Amino acid sequence: MTAPGPRPLALVALLAALPAATLAAQQPDRSHPPTLPPPPALRVPAIQTATLPNGLQIAVVEMHKVPVVDVTLLVDAGTVRDPDDLPGLATFTALMLQQGAGARTALDIADEAAYLGASLNTSASYDGAVASVHVPKRRLGLALDLLADVMLRPTFPDSEIARQRDLRRAQLLQQQDQPVAMANVAFAAIVFGFAHPYGRPTNGTEASTAALSRDRVMDFYRSYYRPNGARLLVVGDVTLEEARRLVATRWGDWARVDAPSVAQAPPPAAAERTIYLVDKPGAAQSVFRIGQVGVSRATPDYFALQVLNTILGGSFTSRLNQNLRETHGYTYGASSQFAMRLQAGPFVAASSVVTAKTDSALIEFLRELRRIRDDSVPQAELDKAKAYITLGLPGEFETTRGAARQFAELLVYGLPLDYFAAYIPRIDAVTAAEVQGVARRYLDPDHLAIVVVGDRSQIEPGLAALHEGPVVGRDMWGRSPK
Repeated sequence: MTAPGPRPLALVALLAALPAATLAAQQPDRSHPPTLPPPPALRVPAIQTATLPNGLQIAVVEMHKVPVVDVTLLVDAGTVRDPDDLPGLATFTALMLQQGAGARTALDIADEAAYLGASLNTSASYDGAVASVHVPKRRLGLALDLLADVMLRPTFPDSEIARQRDLRRAQLLQQQDQPVAMANVAFAAIVFGFAHPYGRPTNGTEASTAALSRDRVMDFYRSYYRPNGARLLVVGDVTLEEARRLVATRWGDWARVDAPSVAQAPPPAAAERTIYLVDKPGAAQSVFRIGQVGVSRATPDYFALQVLNTILGGSFTSRLNQNLRETHGYTYGASSQFAMRLQAGPFVAASSVVTAKTDSALIEFLRELRRIRDDSVPQAELDKAKAYITLGLPGEFETTRGAARQFAELLVYGLPLDYFAAYIPRIDAVTAAEVQGVARRYLDPDHLAIVVVGDRSQIEPGLAALHEGPVVGRDMWGRSPK
């Protein structure tokens, strides 16, 4: 075995033998930023489709570089379909899918997924429920057997219903001690109101959780889990014909069901700018959620809004983060987003700031929200934001999981299957005038809901002194405190 000692000495001797001019020539030039190479081309694999006789749509994206496959079943069973008296039912039903299915118990399902080297997940959000599995190709058939059991033959055992209901009640109690969670729940309830599906907490309330039962879960499942309201996305080392055969043998007998229609609830009219305080005595920080009703995913202004938000709060060098974190040191981070859904979701700017600077932070939030409307974005800042979006996009398609996330969005929101082919050109075409135009259209500083969770005794006087709107108290559910 060769001793490692002489190698550093040999390197030192080599460097000493090099002429000084050679070493100087190798020093990096730090006087200018490096010139970036051309961005990588966005190569998006084609999406192929088929439909089973029962209405189940299949979408396949072939990616053969690594022998793994991601299968995602998307079902129109999101929280927008929660009954008025039982918010949280959709997420609970999705959770219960893997708590017993076919002849398998919850433990059997978890053990089988582990044995296959697969990750299996079920969940629901506002606009849909999802069941997914990520698995090595050689285990794909067995993983699909497991996924089909979970989706088609859930047993919803009473013992698991009771166990998961108790766990959720405990989580809701814990939520009341988490200012960030409190702010999220209160903001949605205040902006949309409890009558709107986007205003209700996705995991329900204490009262609705207590009312969860096997009968209600079964009714929801039978009504909305159906092939003619589902799309099955397969991404990875598989062909369309192979996927169609594997899917047809497992989901081909899934019976069609005409689901009850869901009424489209318009969001309430925006109120005058108001500061809503959720008291959290002793809180070391104040959690901000500032926003209003935004736009749906189908908006033709999507690309301009993406650029706008990148500038405002969608990246580390965004204006909100630079202002509140880098310039003033009020926070570890500040951000913003347009949460686009089937219906108009919220625009929200967010941060957690040190209590003593709560009023100062609000001044800076409002300054940036007004500036993006009032002043044209400088060309250099516009170019940087567009580069941030376009240079990052190819990375989203490097793995089967990443590609599955991107393509699932097309299926959920009914976007064209060749959508990504024009994505980068459309971002590159956004102008400063368009950014200012959508800022003026969708950001209205006079009608913002400003939700602050913090120690009311310490922060209310400073916020009231700003005269940026009335200061009113709310609880975590957006209600006036008793």
